[in-house]
Amino acid sequence: MKRTVREIAEAVEARLQGDGSVQVSGVASIASASADDLVFVEDEKYLAQALRSGAGAVIAGEFAAGAAGKALLICRHPKLAFARAARLLEDGRHQKDAGVHASAVVHASVRLAAGVVVAARAVIAEDVEIGENSRIGAGCVIGRGVKVGRECEIYPNVTIYAGTKLGDRVMVHAGAVLGSDGFGYVRDAKSGRYEKFPQVGRLVIEDDVEIGANTTIDRGALDETRIGRGTKIDNLVHIGHNCRLGENVVIAAQTGLSGSIVIENDVVLGGQVGIGEHARIEEGVMLGGQGGVLPNKVLRGKGVAFWGTPAQPVRQYLKQLAALARLTGKK
Repeated sequence: MKRTVREIAEAVEARLQGDGSVQVSGVASIASASADDLVFVEDEKYLAQALRSGAGAVIAGEFAAGAAGKALLICRHPKLAFARAARLLEDGRHQKDAGVHASAVVHASVRLAAGVVVAARAVIAEDVEIGENSRIGAGCVIGRGVKVGRECEIYPNVTIYAGTKLGDRVMVHAGAVLGSDGFGYVRDAKSGRYEKFPQVGRLVIEDDVEIGANTTIDRGALDETRIGRGTKIDNLVHIGHNCRLGENVVIAAQTGLSGSIVIENDVVLGGQVGIGEHARIEEGVMLGGQGGVLPNKVLRGKGVAFWGTPAQPVRQYLKQLAALARLTGKK
């Protein structure tokens, strides 16, 4: 679905300069753009290149005011506006696809709102609710009583266990598993055997969360695991049972969270971070790649960067590395 540059400018709150009737249907890099594409420029030194490109229109900063050659959408944050424009164009493309594929298995009790897409070989169990304009990809399995909000994108081969709740505009990439049992066992000292502790809680994912490919998030043991609004989780992340993540948390790939961890709002976790059970990461903390937090520990300090295992403020950690290098005679 094509949209005029004027429509896009209004939607992303940009100032239009030039021909607002130009239509675009996608986004691209400056190097690969065609006349149907929108591109963006954050740095003035790339503006001339964007104006010479094949793109139909350009999103740019205030430095582009007065430039000629293409339709321009001028705003303070071109990259953010570009991201929003891309989402607008993608949404328009999906609206025409609504319906249930003939090979999908959908229980008679399932409630599908207007505009829902259910792709080939998806299986949806009883009492599931799926909100307006949400898309269920090929081969997905959605368990009994799951609730999926509006405008969600569930990519192929995602498994969502019974009772899980997804808010609006949640994006789940291929192969993710949501609401599986946590890793909880009780050891019988007499026999030496491990017996499974009940895993009967649920998983709640709030609005505007994105979950990467092959990520796994466990349900609560007796209560719930909760992922806060706006949180973004990369590929191959594991989040254990009873964890509570705040709003706008960012977690990079291959990070592992044990059970009953609290991650407060606006925390950033780098790749391959490991956090022990019952730890707490307070608001605004940044933990660098391969950082480790021991069980029951607390990291605090809004805007403070931590690194190492056990994690410490980065300046302190670097001082320790320098001291160790002096002691060992290494540079």
